[in-house]
Amino acid sequence: MDRVIGLDIGGTSVKGAIVGRDGTIFETASCLTKPEEGRELLLQRMEVMVYRLLSEQADGTVDAIGIASAGRVNFGNGEVVYATENLPGWQGVQLKQWAESVFGLPTIVDNDANAALLGEIWLGSGSPQEELVMLTLGTGVGGAYSLHGRPVRGKRWYGGEWGHSILVPGGMPCNCGKKGCAEQYISGTALHRRGRESVDKIYPSAHDLIKGAEAGEEEALRVLEEFVSDLAVVIVNIGITLDPDAVIVGGGLIDSSDVWWPLLERQMGQWDATLEIRRAALGNRAGYLGAANLALDVSNSCI
Repeated sequence: MDRVIGLDIGGTSVKGAIVGRDGTIFETASCLTKPEEGRELLLQRMEVMVYRLLSEQADGTVDAIGIASAGRVNFGNGEVVYATENLPGWQGVQLKQWAESVFGLPTIVDNDANAALLGEIWLGSGSPQEELVMLTLGTGVGGAYSLHGRPVRGKRWYGGEWGHSILVPGGMPCNCGKKGCAEQYISGTALHRRGRESVDKIYPSAHDLIKGAEAGEEEALRVLEEFVSDLAVVIVNIGITLDPDAVIVGGGLIDSSDVWWPLLERQMGQWDATLEIRRAALGNRAGYLGAANLALDVSNSCI
């Protein structure tokens, strides 16, 4: 196999690329998820996007497709066995079956955080020799855990789902049906909500809040410090449970980490200075690069 397609399906957008065996990215494409429009229209947009990528691949063929999807994924058959209302109607979709029937290419499917961690191990801030944890902060909170370069997916396919660990018992209702899940406090969506609910000044978006903190606005810094404090609690608890070589933090919020990362390092220094935290090196490319890596190894039964 020389070139494959990697797709990353998130709550806000779907990103895709044609990727070579050495990690070279030849073409990229994206589309909005628009989850409120439902499963079928999302699959249609994905189909158009993949055919656009294929049409731009004039100098060779694509051998396989790797798909990273939000939700709990049965790695064996490519079914999304559980999804929250971040992607309404997504639960039960047979992604492997769909892609192979539409494009006629071997397809492999995994959870998006597992794929992001594989991408970081392949081309980013991790290595196969390390025991690693991944946290992805986006529309929701994804998580993954790897040993010897392989994700630990778990019996029920939610190994590493830190976003739905309980951070605040009896706290905010989560779209998974529980209350107080970490996702309701440390996701990009949660940061957006915190900014809108701030006392002294309302910030209409997470971007506005971060800009305010960058400018030294006291209220923005207060809200961001509360957010980072909750994030540090999650990371410290993971560290105590697994004692990994490092925790890699990625997802959409990592793009603004120059503002909030020093706050996180300071908080971690107070609670657990020995646990290494790393910024994801691949940014929003980690998911589709990890999916591509799976596609490149689609015939390797050891994955």
